Parts: sequence; structure tokens; C-alpha cells
Amino acid sequence: MKDKRIEIELCMGSACFARGNRFTAEAIDDFVKKHGLEEQVHIRGAMCENKCRTGPNGRINGEPCRCSEGEIPAAIINLAHEKRIP
Repeated sequence: MKDKRIEIELCMGSACFARGNRFTAEAIDDFVKKHGLEEQVHIRGAMCENKCRTGPNGRINGEPCRCSEGEIPAAIINLAHEKRIP
């Protein structure tokens, strides 16, 4: 079901990319694969939103977030529990 999916967008503008979103994307991808969540979690790159000073930035289900390798997997786990994703 689409409403059970977790949508993650990571800014791939030069500032966010340089501040770690490249590594965050890799960490999320590894986490998703390790936990078999490929069908439930969709990750994609996003254009710069001109919030470079607060980066690295992204969105989880449309809600802005400051991205880090540790924060995003925790958010995935919390959303998965809320949405009752096995």
C-alpha cells in the first residue's frame, strides 16, 4: 500500500552533498537493505531548497529534517512502527 510507504528525499545540492548527504544516502540504503524494507522505503535525491546553512537537509514523508546517518534510520524505525510495517 502506498500510504504505508516511507518517502525520503535528500538534498543533493553541493552544500548538503559536501556536508554528508552522500554518506547519509549510502547509510540509508544499507539500513533499508539490511532490514528488508526495500518495498516500504523509497529514497530519492532532491534539488537544492536554498537552506544550505542548515544542511544537510532532506524530507521524510514531506516533513523537513536535518539529515544525518544516525537520525534517518531512527526515523525510519519510528515511522515503520507507526505505520505497522513489519
